Amino acid sequence: MQNTAAGAPPEGTNLLWFGRGMRKILSLPAFILMSAFVGFAGFARESGIEFAHAVFMTAVIWALPAQVVLIAAIGAGMTIVPTFVAVTLSSVRLMPMVTALVPDLRAEKTRTLTLIFLSHFVAVTSWVMANQYIGQVPRRFRTAFFGGFAVTLTTMNICVVAVIYELSTGIPAPVLGVLFFLTPIYFLTSLWATARDHVVKIAMVTGLLLGPIFHLLAPDFDLLLAGIVGGVAAFFIGRRFPAGGKTAGQ
Repeated sequence: MQNTAAGAPPEGTNLLWFGRGMRKILSLPAFILMSAFVGFAGFARESGIEFAHAVFMTAVIWALPAQVVLIAAIGAGMTIVPTFVAVTLSSVRLMPMVTALVPDLRAEKTRTLTLIFLSHFVAVTSWVMANQYIGQVPRRFRTAFFGGFAVTLTTMNICVVAVIYELSTGIPAPVLGVLFFLTPIYFLTSLWATARDHVVKIAMVTGLLLGPIFHLLAPDFDLLLAGIVGGVAAFFIGRRFPAGGKTAGQ
């Protein structure tokens, strides 16, 4: 790689890698997510959420499922405590992603404040992108590269919500619904493709199988129970039948 400026190290500069991260928003995953936020903007407006609130929650909550949970809780008239718990349970799924990604982003001189800031932007799309490309980035430029993608993606979606909120009355409701549900399909296929351990795939399969069952047995807690039971089952199945084909203890 050639130097981009006199005296620059062979790997480039923070600005160069930030720009390379920004260019990754010109990709199918980013396009699908932005399409989903088109649907979200229409959903927020139809639910009676004010313009400023819809834009604000996109910036500070960011994870789309948590935003949907918040709007649903508001529409159901829930008080602040159960709403807080519901949104937290929806977002806690991102904690393992942050825990796994931060060591890959950290370099010798990386500041903790930088990692805390970037952790806000960790969601499924940025997680998938990081799994695909972060290993190709020199370690000391990884925070710049990830920030270039994740911060730009968030900013773009804030703009999408702001624009579509004002225009959503002219978009047919079925179109908004289809765009809204593109994201879960993409999340499922992307997580499967980027899974580093076979236990992750086992957890996805068990969760999909248990979801309809718990929906019939406990519809108010179906996703939570499917996630907990499916995840625990996947852990023990993975230990009993490791990827190499040998059972635990052999």
